[in-house]
Amino acid sequence: MRQKIDEAAAVIRQRLGFDPEVAIVLGSGLGGLADRIEQPVYLPYGEIPGFKASTAPGHAGRFVAGMLAGKRVICMQGRLHFYEGHTMQEIAFPVRVLKALGVRALVLTNAAGGVNLDFSVGDLMLIEDHINFMGANPLTGPNDESVGPRFCDMSTAYDPALRALLAQVAAEQGVTLRTGVYLGYMGPSYETPAEIRAFRTLGVDAVGMSTVPEAIAAAHCGLPTVAMSLITNMAAGVENKKLDGDEVIETANRRAKVLESLVTGFVARV
Repeated sequence: MRQKIDEAAAVIRQRLGFDPEVAIVLGSGLGGLADRIEQPVYLPYGEIPGFKASTAPGHAGRFVAGMLAGKRVICMQGRLHFYEGHTMQEIAFPVRVLKALGVRALVLTNAAGGVNLDFSVGDLMLIEDHINFMGANPLTGPNDESVGPRFCDMSTAYDPALRALLAQVAAEQGVTLRTGVYLGYMGPSYETPAEIRAFRTLGVDAVGMSTVPEAIAAAHCGLPTVAMSLITNMAAGVENKKLDGDEVIETANRRAKVLESLVTGFVARV
């Protein structure tokens, strides 16, 4: 595993010409933040050894790196999902490569369904914890001790200091930032109303089809992580209408500027 990680990191480092400080994973419809990057360098995943191509709607499937808010950043403009047929290990691989590049903070964003009945479409939620309901874990199989421990502690998978900083930046910008528990669901079908009622009983506030594998991989390799959900729709059964992927992208596009400003302000301070 270590050899493959180092090979991919070497290719990226050669193409970039610098070591990034902060990494940002941009979820469905949220790829516009990459347009704020100065002196951008574009690197499609398909040109990196060990990387798989992203096929999800709203995901460009490439790295965009450069300067943002005075920091050297690298953005994943699109991520890999379990429902696309990628293995958990393939989903975790980019996170491990980012760690090898010397990144010292990882920002995960996603589009999610609102489970908490007090939430509204367009809300931003700071993830304080997660429930893995995907039926798989990226750490299964042989473990490479040079990457991380066999048994990985998840108590602070979402770094308390980074969460506090993001909340502070949101308050300074006048952005309402909710906090809650995110449940990772395999997909690609949306959840049933019965499942959403069950998730609410478990204390879930938002549900989506990403983020959890990346957060686990980051905790495993010791990469401090903060994560945020944009509530792009209310989950099944909350409103009397069918769920639609176009609504997710539409809401993400409408609220993207708020999220972009928040992440930019956070990067400036991290």
